[in-house]
Amino acid sequence: MKTDELIGLLGASFANEPARGPRLTRGIGLAAAAGAALALCIALAALGVRPDLIEDKALTFLLLKLAFAAAVGAVALWYLGRMARPGGERTVHLGIAVLPFAAMMILAAVSLAYAPPGHWGHMLTGHMWLECLVSIPVIALVPFAVLMSVVRRIGAPTDLARTGAFVGLASGAVSAMGYALHCMDDTVPFVALWYGGTIALCTLAGAMLGPRLLRW
Repeated sequence: MKTDELIGLLGASFANEPARGPRLTRGIGLAAAAGAALALCIALAALGVRPDLIEDKALTFLLLKLAFAAAVGAVALWYLGRMARPGGERTVHLGIAVLPFAAMMILAAVSLAYAPPGHWGHMLTGHMWLECLVSIPVIALVPFAVLMSVVRRIGAPTDLARTGAFVGLASGAVSAMGYALHCMDDTVPFVALWYGGTIALCTLAGAMLGPRLLRW
């Protein structure tokens, strides 16, 4: 099934339903699951899986990356379910959405503090920073399209910019989880800077596109 067909099917399933809590939550959950599956397929088909996942260090950092992205995505989807309802922005506390980023930045600062200054450059940029910078936003386009379509069809957001931002935040997090299976740069500062930074870029793009794509 093509991506546009999947978007249409998900939207049609909920197009005539009002923006009620359980139904809206179910629609966003299905859209997130579909977007995540598509993002994973794209990441695996285009980039492949890193060859050393059987090693303890590689597996540990994969779990760290997945935990960070999953925490960001969980908060984003939780708040997106609220933002997609009229006046839902009044129940959203943006500081909570920042907590996973703040935690990763603290871990990165501690990691750098215990490393010789001469190693900082490699710890921050690694070997795949450019690929990470490009790949996560590109892969995020698919879950972004799926989530945005469902929110537009079955939601009724009143703060379009912030709703779009949470769509971008969730999409970036889902994309980062798919990309993590390929990425071989294993330092906490790298994850904080490039995973966190690219997810933030997806969030900014969502905020900019939200007023245009979610307009009633």
